[in-house]
Amino acid sequence: MTVYFTSDTHFGHGGARGRFRRPFDSTAAMDAAMEANWNATVGPGDEVWHLGDFALHMRPDAMAELLGRLNGAKHLVAGNNDGPATLALPGWASVQHYAELTLDGVDLVMCHYAFRTWNGMHRRALNLHGHSHGQLKPQPRQIDVGVDVWNFRPVTLVELTVPRQRRKTAPEGETPP
Repeated sequence: MTVYFTSDTHFGHGGARGRFRRPFDSTAAMDAAMEANWNATVGPGDEVWHLGDFALHMRPDAMAELLGRLNGAKHLVAGNNDGPATLALPGWASVQHYAELTLDGVDLVMCHYAFRTWNGMHRRALNLHGHSHGQLKPQPRQIDVGVDVWNFRPVTLVELTVPRQRRKTAPEGETPP
C-alpha cells in the first residue's frame, strides 16, 4: 500500500480554470484529466489523503459517483469549499478538519490551510496543506500538496520531500499557460 496526498481538485468548478490558470479547454476536460491522472497514479489498495476542496457546483449523487470512481481508500481533511454534502459522501474512509500521521518515520501535520507554526515543527514534522494553489511561499518543512503544484495528481511523501522546481505543467497533449 502506498500513501498519497493531494488537495484542491475543485472537481466541477469551472471558475478554477481561470482563477488558478489551469490549462484545460473546459471543466469536463479538467475533471477527466484529474480523474485519469488520479487512477493512473493511485492503485485500488492505496490510500489518499485529500486536504480539502474536493468538488464545487456538483450534485451530491454526481460527487458520490466521482468519488467512487477514484482509486484507493480516501480520507478527507475538509477545506473551506467542502460543504455538508461533500463531508457526508459515503466514499470517504474518514473525514476531519485536521489530522496528524506518522509515515515512514516522518511526522505529518495536515490541514487544508498552511500554518505559521504546527505541532512538532521544531522536531522536523512537516506541515502538508492545500488552499494556496501554489501561490504561498512556504516555510521550511511546509508543503502545498495541491494539484496545481503537482501536475494535477496525488503525490507520495517521497515526491513531496525530494528537492525540485515546482511548477504547473500541462496534461499530456496540452500547452501550459
